[in-house]
Amino acid sequence: MSVFDEDLFEKGLEQRRGTLGRDYVDANLAAADDFTRPFQEAMTAWCWGFGWGDDTIDAKTRSMMNLSMIGALGKMHEWELHCRGALNNGVTPQEIQSIIHVIGIYCGVPQALECFRAARKVLEAEGKL
Repeated sequence: MSVFDEDLFEKGLEQRRGTLGRDYVDANLAAADDFTRPFQEAMTAWCWGFGWGDDTIDAKTRSMMNLSMIGALGKMHEWELHCRGALNNGVTPQEIQSIIHVIGIYCGVPQALECFRAARKVLEAEGKL
């Protein structure tokens, strides 16, 4: 039994692949089992289809918002993943730097340092530093 709208899932799958990369997304979905598949499907439909599929906010701006929010939450594995996605969506290293400055102001220096560490790892791997 499906827990999501198929059209919203397909829309989300396209957006998720475009931001995070086809290889990453397809591997993530392939690794899903009976325990995690319903969440993967629902998250793809809801987060990526409904949330990211809304054309009111462009993907670059949405990526910048995500870096800010995920950085504030301190979810560094997700922050690193979305840092790569932000680059795919046209966010520049200078914009990432500015986002981290705001994270430091509102969330504290230790959290900004964590974001800088993750950003450096991503930017070096992508040849942007």
